[in-house]
Amino acid sequence: MERRLAAIVCADIAGYSRMMGTDEAGTHASFKAHRSAVYPNILNHGGRLVKNTGDGFLLEFPSIVGAIEAAVEMQNVMAERNHHLPSDRAMHFRMGVHMGDVITDEDEVFGDDVNIAVRLEAVAPPGGIAVSEKATIEAGKRLSVTLTDAGPHRFKNIADPVAVWTWAPAGAELRTRASAHAGAPAQYRSAIVGVLPFDNLSGSADEYFSDGLTEDLIHALSLQSFYRVLSRSSTFPFRGKSLSTRLIAREIDATYLIQGSVRRAGTKIRVTAELIAPESGEQLWTGRYDRDIDDLFALQDELTTSLSAAIAPEIFRAEASCPARNSDLTAWDRFLKGLSHYYRETKADFEASIDFFKQAIALDPTLSIARAYLATIMIQGSQYGWIKSSRQLWTQAMELAESSVRLDPRSSFAYSILAYMHVMQGRYEAAQEAIRRAVELNPYDMGARGVQGICHLVVGEHREAIELLSMAAQRGNSDPRYQWAASIAFSHYLLGQYDACLSWAREALYLNPDHLQVLAVKAAALARLGRPEEAAQARDVLLGNYPDFTIERHLRNLHWKRADDLALYREGLVKAGVPYGKIELVAKRAGD
Repeated sequence: MERRLAAIVCADIAGYSRMMGTDEAGTHASFKAHRSAVYPNILNHGGRLVKNTGDGFLLEFPSIVGAIEAAVEMQNVMAERNHHLPSDRAMHFRMGVHMGDVITDEDEVFGDDVNIAVRLEAVAPPGGIAVSEKATIEAGKRLSVTLTDAGPHRFKNIADPVAVWTWAPAGAELRTRASAHAGAPAQYRSAIVGVLPFDNLSGSADEYFSDGLTEDLIHALSLQSFYRVLSRSSTFPFRGKSLSTRLIAREIDATYLIQGSVRRAGTKIRVTAELIAPESGEQLWTGRYDRDIDDLFALQDELTTSLSAAIAPEIFRAEASCPARNSDLTAWDRFLKGLSHYYRETKADFEASIDFFKQAIALDPTLSIARAYLATIMIQGSQYGWIKSSRQLWTQAMELAESSVRLDPRSSFAYSILAYMHVMQGRYEAAQEAIRRAVELNPYDMGARGVQGICHLVVGEHREAIELLSMAAQRGNSDPRYQWAASIAFSHYLLGQYDACLSWAREALYLNPDHLQVLAVKAAALARLGRPEEAAQARDVLLGNYPDFTIERHLRNLHWKRADDLALYREGLVKAGVPYGKIELVAKRAGD
């Protein structure tokens, strides 16, 4: 045995027993992952691990300044890792720091000063540090952080009171309140996505490309506000390790994992990727991309865009199918139930999703994404003919879009729906400003690119519209928020390309046979092509589904900038025999 002066740090996890009772295996795996993540901070300040405890560890440092700074760095690392987790899965360390004379025996430390460090840990705030006044005075002004005087404390089996100073990271008060209610259902079940490093199957010379593609995909996916994406430092340590996806997911607390490979052969490159639900092992999506190598950076950007556009809606779809956590649905659970109905794309499901989105907003008025989806589905429903279009409906949808942007100014989706609302009501400059912001926030968002195309359509720039809308349709065609085929059909019609218009109209009607606007433009295109019998059949289908449809009422809802575009569309509808106004409609019914 020997004695020496040392700084001691004691750490444990707040609420560890409760977390173990909820998910024993997952909690233990998460604790090991967090402990490994903070270990470099200990070594960087000359510390050593004395021993692991069931829910924490004991550390020894030669310097009190090093001990406190290491503790601060570890808590900052933990704050960053917890930022990606819902409150019921976050782990908050409490740390106590003291210095004094300790006894060492076979690499362990003993003595009253070790006991004081242990007692200090118990009064530290979750996510924070409690430091004895003795250690605080010794560190002096050499610390890079500010400690707060927490007053004297009396501890069990310690004769004299100990003056305590504390530190907590910014926002720790909010996190502490969250952890105090961690036993309750989480308000938001936000998915956590991990992108594993893509396997390079072409030799070490191409590893830079596979790593670059992985990093770009992490960045692209992180620009979505629906889920959280783990950083490179969380997933790259698993490169080359033959571990199951379930084990990896538990180590990094990921809900979904993305993995893939890159293979080069001559001037061609093949990228494969898959989205996995690791707990069940289910493959939710898989894709393969074969490309010619020309400009590698351009290729990498194109592949990143294609991958993120394909994967993002699949995560939405998977989350929408998740069962609720309990019978007392939270705002987030109601939103997800609304989303599950929305993906079925029937009139009854649209009505159900509207009801659930409204419930979610009533429970949590700050839930931006529910507002954006509700605005989207209300306008879509009116365009399909499932909801009666009215000034009140458009006013309500605009208010939802504006509030969604205010509540989440980083959401490209919120700005996209706001741009769409503006342009469809003839506010062209406001629409351009909103869609410019959406694209800036997320250049990989195909929804934003498509809405940008609609802005071009409405102002009469149809070739630009077709280019953007076709790209969005090609890369993001599994997302029901956007029905690009209908918009492309209109742009082709207004360019006089009626055969192309009909092709895209058939595509749109395949997805939704009752789409009011597509039935109308199909009848107009057939009439312009000089196919009167087919035009009459299309007109009869339109009026059979929507008996009150008139050209006058229909055009009143179109705020196209160019009068020539409106005239061309009007002429096609008239030529197809669609009633122009109410009087003509009544006369047609009387004739029938």
